[in-house]
Amino acid sequence: MKLVIQRVSEASVIINEDKVADIKKGLLVLLGIVDDDTSEDIDWLTKKLINLRIFADESGVMNKSVKDINGDIIVVSQFTLHALTKKGNRPSYIKAAKPDVAIPLYEAFIKQVQVDLGKSIQTGQFGADMKVALINDGPVTIIIDSKNKG
Repeated sequence: MKLVIQRVSEASVIINEDKVADIKKGLLVLLGIVDDDTSEDIDWLTKKLINLRIFADESGVMNKSVKDINGDIIVVSQFTLHALTKKGNRPSYIKAAKPDVAIPLYEAFIKQVQVDLGKSIQTGQFGADMKVALINDGPVTIIIDSKNKG
């Protein structure tokens, strides 16, 4: 399971001209899932995500988490995070989990983030053609892969 975490001053998701998610200060999280991801990956990543200290404290030092600042989160599924690009110019997505595996893990990830954060979060829609807009604050972008815990 792979996350691309972007600290944002605002972010939104539009599907078929309808705004389905809209936040101010917080995190836009792109989530990529592979077939061998498990609930252990979810538990480890959600704790990392919620406690990642990438927001400024009173001294301007990145020392606060999204939970500390009562920030919001949007989670968007993105299978292209697992693109293989070694051969040719057309990425292969063979490593990305198919919907029958990915959807339950995506939904479990969202539920666990809400439990860990202590409030509801917003999401895109799995498999939809989404227009994701954001203002990256910093810019701050962090990539975390649950296969690289060590």
